[in-house]
Amino acid sequence: MSPSGDVKYSHYSRDWLAERLGGQGNPPEDANFPLYVHPPEHRPVPAAVLVPIVNQPGGLTLMFTQRTAHLRDHAGQISFPGGRVDEGDADRVATALREAEEETGLSRSRVEIIGRLPEYDIPTGFRVTPVVGWVEPPFELKPDPFEVADVFQVPLGFFLDPANHQRHSDVRNGRTRYYYSMPYGERKIWGATAGMLYSLYQILTADPGR
Repeated sequence: MSPSGDVKYSHYSRDWLAERLGGQGNPPEDANFPLYVHPPEHRPVPAAVLVPIVNQPGGLTLMFTQRTAHLRDHAGQISFPGGRVDEGDADRVATALREAEEETGLSRSRVEIIGRLPEYDIPTGFRVTPVVGWVEPPFELKPDPFEVADVFQVPLGFFLDPANHQRHSDVRNGRTRYYYSMPYGERKIWGATAGMLYSLYQILTADPGR
């Protein structure tokens, strides 16, 4: 498949996506590829990200940010817009929308929430709730230059093709770590972001009869 994405995934409707995201539950775990989970004695920091699905004329895309190189957490990495929960946030949806607006300038009025993905633990101490939003163009972006080096989009179909999923493992501090990567051209999409994308892939491509 070319990097432009598979055309069969270009015309998913908003309603179909919302039904899938609301009715599938958590994807099955792979015992041969266990992802990081915070130990019981650790209290993870709650966070949320927005997974923006953009209804572009040529097909659905996902929007990402590339973080600036000087940030303390996940510097230079590709991620969904988001961050830790603030006391003033009503819920995880509010966190995701606020952070996306602060980081990219995407107005929350342009986003319709259509579901969530399973929570995702990351070794830096966060437990992330991915909130999926439907975004209708046109919209204006004003990235925060302190946090965001770039905002870009990738066809949704690219991530729904298993040929574009890579699995890795390495050993850090005596512990084996497993993670996904889904490189797109020169963009290195990996770690938590790729793990969330894999959950999205599982939900959208699962056999509804199972």
